[in-house]
Amino acid sequence: MRVLLRVLSALLGLAVAAAGALLVVEVAWAWARPDDVPLVVPWPRWRDGLSGVDWADDRVRWLAAGLVALGLVLALLALLARRRDVRLADPAPEVTAVTSPRSLARVVGHRVRAADGVAGASVTASARRVRVRATSRMLDEDALRPRLGQLVGEVVGGLPLARRPRISVIVDSPKDRR
Repeated sequence: MRVLLRVLSALLGLAVAAAGALLVVEVAWAWARPDDVPLVVPWPRWRDGLSGVDWADDRVRWLAAGLVALGLVLALLALLARRRDVRLADPAPEVTAVTSPRSLARVVGHRVRAADGVAGASVTASARRVRVRATSRMLDEDALRPRLGQLVGEVVGGLPLARRPRISVIVDSPKDRR
């Protein structure tokens, strides 16, 4: 979501910069040659067309409604694109500590991959949940899943998190497919 917001911001910035550059070019052209036709933008034709439009016209109202809707969509995107930090226990009353979900997943992933019987693991984390998907070649799910659940619980419990996330562990093993 943050990437989408960054791309939209860049595109909107480029559009405003291009409009500003066109304005500067047109103003300079009009000052240099006041009797000539416009250089790029046909603004006299636009001025003549808009001179007959009243503020109470339906086209103006629809345009205003569309701009308000676009503004609300952009504001909603900005609200949804906020950082999703994981709060840590505050070391002092005036100090707030946070970490990224990626760092939390990395800590848990290192410990899970180091466990006996784990061939590989992928971990995703957020402030509310830690998901572990491990693969094993030697052990089946019934043998490995409780151990990994306990290991992840110990790792998460040992971290100074302000709120303990839920833990889910899934084990894929060729022995379970037989």
